[in-house]
Amino acid sequence: MPTGPGVYRMEDASGVVVYVGKARNIRARIRSHFQNADTDPKARAMVGQIADIQATLTHTETEALLLESNLIKRHRPRYNVLLRDDKSYPYIFLSRNHDYPRLAFHRGPQKEKGRYFGPYPSASAVRETLKLMQRIFPVRQCEDTFFANRTRPCLQYQIERCSGPCTGEVGFGTYREFVRQAELFLDGRNEELTNELTERMEAASTNMRFEEAARLRDQIRAIRRVQENQHVSGGSGDHDVIAVRMEAGLACVQVFFIRGGRNLGNRGFFPQHTEGVPPEEVLQAFLTQFYDDKPVPPSVVVNQPPAEQQALAEALSERMERKVTITQPQRGEKRHWVAMAAHNADNALQRRVSEEAGLAERYQALTDALGLEAVPERMECFDISHTRGEGPVGSCVVFDREGPRKSDYRRFNVRDVEPGDDYAAMEEVLTRRYGRLKREEAQLPDLVIVDGGRGQLNVAERAFEELQIEGVELLGVAKGPERRPGEEDLWRPGKDRAFSLDPYSKALHLLQQIRDEAHRFAVSGHRQRRSKIRRESALDGIPGVGGKRKKALLHHFGGLKGIRAAGTEDLQKVEGISRSLAERIYAEFHAGGQG
Repeated sequence: MPTGPGVYRMEDASGVVVYVGKARNIRARIRSHFQNADTDPKARAMVGQIADIQATLTHTETEALLLESNLIKRHRPRYNVLLRDDKSYPYIFLSRNHDYPRLAFHRGPQKEKGRYFGPYPSASAVRETLKLMQRIFPVRQCEDTFFANRTRPCLQYQIERCSGPCTGEVGFGTYREFVRQAELFLDGRNEELTNELTERMEAASTNMRFEEAARLRDQIRAIRRVQENQHVSGGSGDHDVIAVRMEAGLACVQVFFIRGGRNLGNRGFFPQHTEGVPPEEVLQAFLTQFYDDKPVPPSVVVNQPPAEQQALAEALSERMERKVTITQPQRGEKRHWVAMAAHNADNALQRRVSEEAGLAERYQALTDALGLEAVPERMECFDISHTRGEGPVGSCVVFDREGPRKSDYRRFNVRDVEPGDDYAAMEEVLTRRYGRLKREEAQLPDLVIVDGGRGQLNVAERAFEELQIEGVELLGVAKGPERRPGEEDLWRPGKDRAFSLDPYSKALHLLQQIRDEAHRFAVSGHRQRRSKIRRESALDGIPGVGGKRKKALLHHFGGLKGIRAAGTEDLQKVEGISRSLAERIYAEFHAGGQG
């Protein structure tokens, strides 16, 4: 092994990466793993699986840190601390490519020209802020296609949540002033904004423009109410406040997002594989993975230094192309911020410890109730949803020892069955799911649950026999005669009769949770597919509307809802739509209330 800085990967006999590490001296670091195996059970278990070690030299420790983060995210090794954070964070978007800019919810790549404010910890936090801003700054929040096709003001104008730029209800200069004020607010420059509005209110009052003065007074009060709720004492600028706490082998990391001196909210994380790992190493692993694909604010405030604080700060600065500091405050207001984050981490950790104890009891109860040889590590449950045979969708939800594993959920659009044939639909879904897992030599579940009785269980047995899959337990969960919760019939292979569990059984509660989650996931997928089918078929049935015109209509009006609301004159504005065709389209959507 080389003695320079770099990254190493430990692989098992099948070539699966079990651990990724980095070091200033690769040889010395690898030697320490084997030395620690004498006293550390976790190190001993890992060393026992190593069949090969690959090393990659880097020029600097910073390069090694970035490479390590990428490799951990790609391989997700079982002995590394892992962050389960598969969601992108939402922002508030202010457009720049329009005479009358709009405010909007945004998640995903930031490709459109404009400003992005955030990140916010949740979609609900963004929506709540947008709702508050509608009351203070009457800036439009509608789509550009909706804006372009208005002939009269919409409901938002009627209830004073928009100034109505779509139909000229507000002048260009006045609207731009609303946008500027909204931008100041989102930048956290509330004091500057309220001082400016106060001066204008006093001037309006002096000149006896009392209605304008009253409107400005109400605006100032609303801004101050929001400021009281979101203001952080002593806060200015952009910071992430992060605290890690550990208990009973579990770790919780709380992140508070502070932007422009405003607390946008917080979010808790529970990294995996933290048992026996010191808090500073958990925090180091969290920060490298958390900021791998997210913008980093200039200041990261922590409750304790990560394992390699200086190298990490340099790596983040290099990625952002500006200075990023990682500090542990010892006094002042920032110390109170960290204490607040640590307090939230403690509370979340205590709840998780309690929940995991309850979940472990449920898993053990299920093991005993079904007579399984061992507690299942992974369970998958399937359901089929359709409306009288239309748009059938199969769902697969996955539960492991920590509960739902949503990143592994899958949906299947059922294609090759007669409408309404639930048995054939279930067989297709199971065959596609486990045929692929078998081809890819991927992990199989310990227990497969199908929503249904003897018929669905027979289908599952047949599919597994055809695929030559053995060692996976099967279970059918059917609603009882009265279809009441607590009266489910359970079916197992080789049994002529169903059996039931006590309504208060922890095992039954776990099965109900998994079954209901599969049902929810299938229903939401079916509704999306059905909506898409109906949206397309509503235009497909109109003579003269082919693929090109259908695409033009949907693009121009932003969807079926916009087409339904358009008059014949609006429809004629679309390229290729004549007056007679516009009348046919209008009649299709309005005759007898259909559409």
